[in-house]
Amino acid sequence: MASSLAHHFYLISLLFLMIFFFQPTLHQQLCRKDEHLALVQFKDSFVIERHACANPFAYPKVDLWKFQGIDCCSWEGIQCNQYTGHVIVLDLSSSCLFGHINSSSSLFRLGHLQYINLAFNDFNYSEIPLALGNLSRLTYLNLSNSFFHGHVPSEISKLSKLVKLDLSFNLDYSYQGLLELKGSDLNTLIHNLTKLECLDLSSVHINSPIPNALANLSSLICLRLIQCGLFGKFPTSIFQLSKLEYLFVGGNWGLTGSFPEFQFSNPLKVLSVTNTSFSGEFPSSFGLLSSLKHLEVQNCHFSGLLPSSLSNLTDLYFFSLCNNSFKGSEVPFLSNLTQLRHVALALNQFTFSEIPSFASLIHLHVLDLSYNLVTGQFPSWLVNLTQLKWLSLRWNMLGGQLPSSISRLKNLVVFDVGFNNLSGIVEFDTFIRLKHLKALSFSFNTLSLQTKIVTNGTIQKFVELGLGSCNLRGFPNFLRNQDQLWILNLSSNKIHGQIPKWLLKICPNLWFLDLHNNFLTTFEESLNVIPFSLLILDLSYNFLTGSLPIPTHPMLMYNVSKNKFNGEIPPQFCSMISPRFLDLSHNNLTGVIPKCFGNLSKSLSILNLEENNFLGTIPDTWAIGSELKVIKLGHNNLQGKLPKSLVNCKTLELLDLSNNQIKDTFPSWLGALPQLKIIILRFNGFYGAISGVESDLLFPNLQIIDISHNEFVGPLPMDYFKRWKAMVNLDGKNLTYLQADYSIVVNIVAAPYHVPYSMTITNKGVTREYAKIFEIFSAIDLSCNKFTGEIPKVVGNLTRIQLLNLSNNILTGPIPPVLGFLKNLEALDLSHNKLTGRIPSQLTQLNFLGVFNVSYNYLTGAIPKGQQFNTFESSSFDGNVGLCGMPLLKKCDYSESKALPPSLTFEEDSGLLVEFGWKVILLGYGCGFLVGVVIGIIVFAKRQ
Repeated sequence: MASSLAHHFYLISLLFLMIFFFQPTLHQQLCRKDEHLALVQFKDSFVIERHACANPFAYPKVDLWKFQGIDCCSWEGIQCNQYTGHVIVLDLSSSCLFGHINSSSSLFRLGHLQYINLAFNDFNYSEIPLALGNLSRLTYLNLSNSFFHGHVPSEISKLSKLVKLDLSFNLDYSYQGLLELKGSDLNTLIHNLTKLECLDLSSVHINSPIPNALANLSSLICLRLIQCGLFGKFPTSIFQLSKLEYLFVGGNWGLTGSFPEFQFSNPLKVLSVTNTSFSGEFPSSFGLLSSLKHLEVQNCHFSGLLPSSLSNLTDLYFFSLCNNSFKGSEVPFLSNLTQLRHVALALNQFTFSEIPSFASLIHLHVLDLSYNLVTGQFPSWLVNLTQLKWLSLRWNMLGGQLPSSISRLKNLVVFDVGFNNLSGIVEFDTFIRLKHLKALSFSFNTLSLQTKIVTNGTIQKFVELGLGSCNLRGFPNFLRNQDQLWILNLSSNKIHGQIPKWLLKICPNLWFLDLHNNFLTTFEESLNVIPFSLLILDLSYNFLTGSLPIPTHPMLMYNVSKNKFNGEIPPQFCSMISPRFLDLSHNNLTGVIPKCFGNLSKSLSILNLEENNFLGTIPDTWAIGSELKVIKLGHNNLQGKLPKSLVNCKTLELLDLSNNQIKDTFPSWLGALPQLKIIILRFNGFYGAISGVESDLLFPNLQIIDISHNEFVGPLPMDYFKRWKAMVNLDGKNLTYLQADYSIVVNIVAAPYHVPYSMTITNKGVTREYAKIFEIFSAIDLSCNKFTGEIPKVVGNLTRIQLLNLSNNILTGPIPPVLGFLKNLEALDLSHNKLTGRIPSQLTQLNFLGVFNVSYNYLTGAIPKGQQFNTFESSSFDGNVGLCGMPLLKKCDYSESKALPPSLTFEEDSGLLVEFGWKVILLGYGCGFLVGVVIGIIVFAKRQ
């Protein structure tokens, strides 16, 4: 009995002790009334909107509070101090909140908050409240992806205990950043936040260099400064931060820098400098980054060989070097990186004689070697990488046939071997077996695609089909069932007749359609309006007739060139919102050019209306802020004067108004266009003298000018010759091509486009067209005018030019010996003038001179001998009764072997233009060389 009482007494005592010791905890589970009220008022200041839930897994946390009792410490997203009851954590991320917030919000009555996460809501363009600076206990602040806008307040710098600060990706609906932070404020911010471990200011407009003070944040583990408008040199000391594991600075095109020599203890796990101007070579010490898992350096300016020490990065699973200038014939180190899931080496200069063996990379999901110089056969071992989901070998030089064993790659989602030299017959049935396959491209090989396969019901639904140049003779019947297509390329086949009505109806989401270079004649059903989803349409190089198809409002690219469309441009073209490329050239269109095209220039990069029958004047509505790089209005019936509003097209590189009836004086005011490289005004009614100029800034980048076949008079424009600096030397130029570069954004993704310029040269009835023009090419054609006086000596300074045509004028005086300085000259035509004196012997030093014509002048004396002069025919010298010597039949009175040596000397230069070798240039004997632009989209078309 006593023991039983003792036992009960023990239990009662124990209960009292528990109540005594845990009484504070039990009591404080109820949050403070003032903070409870503050939370309720905070909740009530917003509404719940599904559109505010960017995250598909988002849910309105505050809606659950009413089911979770009166203790706010137990509410979803709330945590309290277990001893004081103060709210210390507020996590309402992805809670579908919509509304405004400011410094009067009840949130700021929660003075003990240490953690705030309001990411992925919609605060409706509110400014970040200044009162945040009063929450001095904060260690974590996340306001990302929540539609905050305005200036980042300096009050945040007061939060000296912050460990993480995330203000990233506050974007509007056009994906433009809403927040800004001045460079000086960034310096102040990081100066006070010395405990930061993670800083993310992605998409905040900083627009300044990165302050060196960032390297003083010794606790920094994660740094994300994506798309901040940063420029200048990246501080290399940041790479040496002893705790830095994650570094993202992509999307800052003005940011330069290179990789330093890394230390053995460097903890970097993720390194991304994509879309920057980082350059140089990879140091061999890159192999010391033994913790590196993710390396992303796409769209930079890196070059050279990849160091073999990369084989030490055995934890690497993501490896992307796309769009740089890396080179090499092998990358053996990759076979050692067996954890790799993603390998992307596209758009470099690798010259693999065969695809490197990645047979050991059994976990590989993505392999992209596109746009390189890979030769050899399609490797059989590739079919053993059964985890592959993405395989792109596009734009290489692979030959042979595709093996049927590709069907073993059961997980393939993307398969692209377009633009190679593959041959043979491809059975479409092989790819039908790959049930996960969504994107398939064979375009532009020498393949024949067999599509008479199984019934439509067994075929998977594709998102992309690239069947260009696959020897198709009709629209494949299986397409009738492809209602999920986004991209369809059937270009350069042998498809005749009508475009079937079902093609444009079955695919409600089709945004890219390329049918160019076929034998199409009509639409089966009249196409009054293009389907609304289409953003990019190419019907060029067909035989289509009738009225122009009416574009959709959001259309970005519209190309119907080289057809037989007729009638006027429909007014609906003026309703296009932001077109980038518009080509109606080489049709039978009539009427006037709509004035609205000038307003469209705010988005247009390319406008090509040449080779039609347009009448009237050129619109004078070219908008301030124009994005145009190419305007081609040649070969029409346009009249009047040049509109002065063209001076608003500050990005213009090429202007072609040839073969019209424009009557005006020389448009010297076009010289204010800083990017203008090519101007073509030939075959018009331009008149008057080209007077002197005072500005040194006229035509600073002009390298090709053709004003032939006009009515210009007076002396040659010596003042302009002095100012055409781009024709003086080749500094900074290389063997790249002249082209218009622009991008098209579809579904947030920016796709780059390159429209190469081409040149046509016509003489004696022979026309040569060059698909591309090297950037180093330069030419002057002032022929078939009424210029008088002597050829000014200053022409000898234009050492870059390859073509010079001054024929069919009234020029007098001698041929200046300084023309011998034009060491790159390939064609020189001075025929049909009144030149006198001897042919300067200095011209024999023009080693690249392939065409020379001085016929029908008053030249005298012996024709110089040697070098290229030994190759010219007698017709080059006809009509000069005073000339003698080879190749003329008339002999000179003195020995030709004693011709004086040239008094000028030149450096040897082997930099001949490939396209303009002298053997194929036919410049002489007539007026003019034709300079033109043939628009070709090399991303989508490969002319063969």
